Amino acid sequence: MASTADFKNGLVLKEEGNLWQIQEFQHVKPGKGPAFVRTKIKNVVTGKTVDKTYNAGVKVETATVDRRDMTFLYRDGEDYVLMDEKDFEQINVSPAVMGDGARFLMENTSVQVSMHEGVALFAEMPVSVDLLVQHTDPGLQGDRSTGGTKPATLETGAEVSVPLFINTGDKLKIDTRDGRYLSRVND
Repeated sequence: MASTADFKNGLVLKEEGNLWQIQEFQHVKPGKGPAFVRTKIKNVVTGKTVDKTYNAGVKVETATVDRRDMTFLYRDGEDYVLMDEKDFEQINVSPAVMGDGARFLMENTSVQVSMHEGVALFAEMPVSVDLLVQHTDPGLQGDRSTGGTKPATLETGAEVSVPLFINTGDKLKIDTRDGRYLSRVND
């Protein structure tokens, strides 16, 4: 159990049989009336985000979530096989748990997996990764109809939009949260 004074971003609450992670919160003390805490919470399983208000000092049930550093080993059909970096235990994780950023995962990449009672809830990818461009068409000088970008296929098979000056074989820094091109990497 935790009080609203113990709220922090990332805390996982157990409410109505579901697990909710606090995305953001704000303590509010209006001029009239009692203080309260306004929160934005996200369902860990479905990803649904809702706004919820708690009276100040209310006790809420928390869930124990164990964050583990794991290494992505390989794909087994649809699942991702991850190995715990401490005890070398391997687990299979579904694509839904891995999230959209998993399309940028290379073998031996570290990810942080949040576990609750032995079940993987969600995975946090590195914020950015460096990947090689497998294929992209040459950019034509003066072609601004596409906003100065073109599609490029990366070594993981993911496709991203890149500036016209990027060529096949270039190494790029990609943001795993939204798939944006950040910069070119010089080795």
